Amino acid sequence: MNRPKAQTMQTISREQGILDALIIGCGLSGIEILHKLRTAGFDALAVDAADGVGGTWYWNRYPGARVDSESYSYGYFFSDELRNGWNWSEHFSGQPENERYFNYAADFLQLRPHMKLETRIETAHFDPADSTWLVTTTEGEQYRTRFLITAVGILSDPRYPGVQGRERFQGQSVHTARWPKEGVDFEGKRVAVIGTGSSGVQTIAAIGPIVKSLTVFQRSPNWCPPLNNEPITPLEMAEIKGEYDAIWKKAKSTRGGFVHGPIMASAKDFNVEERHAWYETLYRRRGFARLYTNFTEVVRTKEYNAEFSEFLANKIRERVTDPAVAKKLIPTDHGFGQRRPPYETRYYEVYNQANVELVDTSETPMEEITEHGVRTSDREFEFDIIIYATGFNAITGAFDQIDIRGRDGITLKDSWKRGPSTFAGIGTNGFPNLLMLGGPQALGGNIPRCIEHQTAFVDSLVNHLRDKDFAEVEATQEACDAWAEHVAELVGMTLYGETKSSWFWTETEGEAHSFGIYPGGVVEYGKRLKEIESSDYKGFQLS
Repeated sequence: MNRPKAQTMQTISREQGILDALIIGCGLSGIEILHKLRTAGFDALAVDAADGVGGTWYWNRYPGARVDSESYSYGYFFSDELRNGWNWSEHFSGQPENERYFNYAADFLQLRPHMKLETRIETAHFDPADSTWLVTTTEGEQYRTRFLITAVGILSDPRYPGVQGRERFQGQSVHTARWPKEGVDFEGKRVAVIGTGSSGVQTIAAIGPIVKSLTVFQRSPNWCPPLNNEPITPLEMAEIKGEYDAIWKKAKSTRGGFVHGPIMASAKDFNVEERHAWYETLYRRRGFARLYTNFTEVVRTKEYNAEFSEFLANKIRERVTDPAVAKKLIPTDHGFGQRRPPYETRYYEVYNQANVELVDTSETPMEEITEHGVRTSDREFEFDIIIYATGFNAITGAFDQIDIRGRDGITLKDSWKRGPSTFAGIGTNGFPNLLMLGGPQALGGNIPRCIEHQTAFVDSLVNHLRDKDFAEVEATQEACDAWAEHVAELVGMTLYGETKSSWFWTETEGEAHSFGIYPGGVVEYGKRLKEIESSDYKGFQLS
C-alpha cells in the first residue's frame, strides 16, 4: 500500500524545533545510537528519567549487583580509543564500575550536550499530518521529532509481589531495581529478601554475612552455577587490550555473544563418566561457559538436560549442609537453561549460617505485609528491612509506562494486548517511525552484542530514509506475523517451552502469551538484520 508523502526528511530537517530523533533512554543502547546518529549528522536528543547515565547500572545499585558477561566482552567495541582507554578491575564488574564506565563513555563521546536527564516521557503521539511524533514529558515539556527511538531496556520496570499491605510496613522497604544511592545500613538488622532470581541471589550472598538475621522468601528456586569471578591484574588487562579484536570476533561468532565457544562434539559420543568429567571442568569455568560450552543436547533434549541438571543438584547438596534446605534450593519445575540462570558467589553457603532461614512460599504462601513484617499461612515474621528482589515487568513493562499512540490513535499497550507483535524487534505495525532498541523478540545472550546489531541497523535505516527522501518507515503486519512464526519455530527447537515461569515470556494479566526474546542466537539475529537491510528493507514500508 502506497501513501502520499507528507513532509520528507529534508523538508522536516529545515523546520526549526523538530528533532530528527528523540531517544528514550541513556543506558547502553541509548548512548550507542545517540553517538551513531550524531556522527551521521542527525539532530538527535536522548532523554532519561534518571539524573545520571547508565540505565540498568544506574538503577540497580543493590549489594552484589554485577554483570554475568565477562566485562571485556560487555563494553563498546566501535571505538579502539574508547575501549583501550578503560581498565576493567574484575572479570565480572560490579555495579559501581559499570556505572562509571557508561559515564566515561558518555564523556569520551562528548554526548552530554545532547542528553537531557531527569526527564520522564509521559506521552508520545504520532501525527500523520507531518509524519512526526509529539512527545510530552511529565513536566509538560514537548518535543516534536521525526523518529522516536526507544532504548528503555527489557528489564527496567520493577515488579512487586501480588500481596497486600506493602504500604503498611513501618520499617524500610526497598526494591533491588530502585536501590537508594545512599545505600542501606544492615548492621544489627533483621532483614527479609523476597525473591531468588538474579538480584535476589546476588543480594542474599552479599548481605548474608553482615545482617543480624536474614529470612529468604522463595517461590521457586533457580539453577545457580558459580560465577567464578576474579580480579583482573594490570598485566592481564594489558593482555586483554592486545586481544580485543580477537575477543570481539569470538563474541560476534558465538551463539550467545559471549567469549565461550561451543564444544564441537555430541553428548552421545561420550559415556556418562566422560560427560561428568566435562561437567566438572565446566563447573570450574567462568560465567556462561556452563550453557554455551556445554553439549548442545543439554539445552535441546530432555535426557541430557536432566543429566546436567542433576549434576548441578548434587553440587547444591554438597554445598548446603542441611538436606531439607538443599532440597528446597533445587528446582523441580524447570531444567537448567530453560530460564536465564543467575550466577552466584558463595550463595549456597549463606544457607549454612545459623542466622539465615529459607521460607518456601509454595508450601506456606505469603498472605500479607504487616506493620512489622510478613505474615505467611502459618506464622508472622518481624523485620526491620524488607527487600523486594521480585524482578521486572519484563520486555514490555517500560513501554507500558508511556502512552504511545500510533497512526490511528491506538495505544501500543492495546495493540500488544495479546502479546507484542514486532518485525525483528525493531518496528511494529501501526506505529510509523517508531524504532525500538531492545524491543520484544530481539535480544538474548550477551545484550551489548545484540544491541550493536540493532544500532547498526537503525543507523543504516535512518540514513537510507534520508538519502532516498522518505518520510516514514513502518513494519508491515505480514512481516510482524512472519517474525512471530519464526521465533515460535526456534522456541520449538529448544526446551524453553517446558516452562513459562520465566521473564523470557511476555505476560498479559499474568498469562504468558509469547516468547519475548530471540532464541536463535546473536549470530543468526545479526544475519537476519543484514538480510533485511540488503533487501532494501523488505518487511518495512517506506513512503
